[in-house]
Amino acid sequence: FLGLHFQLEKNWHIYWVNPGDSGEPPRVEWKLPPGVTAGAIEWPTPHRLETPGIVDFGYENSVTLIVPMYPDASLAAEPVQFGAGLKLLVCSREMCIPGKAQLSLTLPVKTQPPLPDPRTAALFATTRKSLPLPMPGSWKVKVGEKSDCFVLTANIGHPITQAVFFAVAESQVSNAGPQRLLPMKSGFQLTLMKSDQLLKPISQLKGVLALSNDRAYLIDVPISKAGSSSSAP
Repeated sequence: FLGLHFQLEKNWHIYWVNPGDSGEPPRVEWKLPPGVTAGAIEWPTPHRLETPGIVDFGYENSVTLIVPMYPDASLAAEPVQFGAGLKLLVCSREMCIPGKAQLSLTLPVKTQPPLPDPRTAALFATTRKSLPLPMPGSWKVKVGEKSDCFVLTANIGHPITQAVFFAVAESQVSNAGPQRLLPMKSGFQLTLMKSDQLLKPISQLKGVLALSNDRAYLIDVPISKAGSSSSAP
């Protein structure tokens, strides 16, 4: 894994993969050595960044985005250089500043597993704890659709008093709209207002569900139409 670490000034933020009502997420163009391919960025669970009439999703203070790297088995055992062209938007409540940087890192290639680097081990450990988890197999989650909202119902074995859903795709769920939570004996029901920019039907609702136990989970559930039922274990 490689990490992109951002240390932000107070009251400034960067954005999640779905930035919300404004902004844009960091973008990376990799320059990789032959025999190495990059996976997708693994995004920590975001926070709601609220200003009057606008809700964005992103990170304040500091965050590390980690990216899996996949070396070919035939990669020669000699140092290789990784390059990254980074573009990002850093914003406060009053203004936004676009930025870009060219980054590089040279690493040795070894056949044995690498030892943790004490200079960065804590950053990777903290980031991994903040990544959303796969949805447990014991959960029963379904999503119904009404004219103006999606209704997410989850049976997880115990009541939940706080839940926030972050849709991965833009323009599906209203960012600033209320998310009405109805606690139930074995879970909860969460009503999500549709985005005004949702112009055509969608068949799947995918996102991150942050719960009151300070854990977040990846949700990817088919949407059931009126008169039908659909769920994901």
